[in-house]
Amino acid sequence: MELDPDGEALPLLGSKEGLTHLAIAYINPGDLVLVPSPAYPAHFRGPLIAGGEIYPLILKPENDWLIDLAAIPDAVAKRAKILYFNYPSNPTAATAPREFFQEVVAFAQRHEILLVHDLCYAELAFDGYHPTSLLEIPGAKEIGVEFHTLSKTYNMAGWRVGFVVGNRHIIQGLRTLKTNLDYGIFAALQTAAETALNLPDVYLHEVQARYRTRRDFLIQGLSELGWTIPPSKATMYLWVPCPPDTSSTDFALTVLQQTGVVVTPGNAFGAGGEGYVRISLIADCDRLQTALDRLKQANIRYQPVISSRVESR
Repeated sequence: MELDPDGEALPLLGSKEGLTHLAIAYINPGDLVLVPSPAYPAHFRGPLIAGGEIYPLILKPENDWLIDLAAIPDAVAKRAKILYFNYPSNPTAATAPREFFQEVVAFAQRHEILLVHDLCYAELAFDGYHPTSLLEIPGAKEIGVEFHTLSKTYNMAGWRVGFVVGNRHIIQGLRTLKTNLDYGIFAALQTAAETALNLPDVYLHEVQARYRTRRDFLIQGLSELGWTIPPSKATMYLWVPCPPDTSSTDFALTVLQQTGVVVTPGNAFGAGGEGYVRISLIADCDRLQTALDRLKQANIRYQPVISSRVESR
């Protein structure tokens, strides 16, 4: 789609900065903000810093970790000012079909809600899957903005380069705040970002292949330890259930203390992440194999509870 670079796009010091500053620019104390749970922490911590009230939208595996818009009470929808969301998702690695984005836009239009979509994994997709941009949906640009980052696709984490595109009035509010907070991106990083964005598509294909290989390698290794993990279509993570009757925090600490391997407890992303851990795919397969070997040596496995039913006669 076409965007006006002067009003419908804004460079950022990384998307995390922009997501949080957008909250500060638009949320007043007491404003209600809809945020999925689990979610990337900036999606709920930014609004909390601004004094907003969070209404968590608990995501469930039986709904493929998609937001259940029909479950949001009308009274809540009428009060809500902003909806943050993120597909492909961190931490769940869930993806959303185009029809879901259409439903979100219709929901936001009906209730006059500002949409904030985080598309940080726009290019990290596999097996022929292509993530949907919010701005592809007719009417979305009238009510929303979308955040992007170079951290993931171009391995530029820490370089602090991102951007937001979409509604010019929303972006102008963020621009006004940022004008009083920072002086823009260091020129050398702008040159690096320009170089990255001009790389040929073969680079993207190599990155996708690298993460797909690690995904398949780790899923296979975890299957030998009892886990059944469906292949994720995007992102650089696996969303892995904890052993039964084990909390996210306890499992992450057990793995760390017994193996020295770090996994992120799901409840760090909100109450809806309890019972899961997020495993990153940023290490090469030899390092992933070392982690798997340590789990095996420590006898850390997934053993699902098998229910039995005894019939009385």
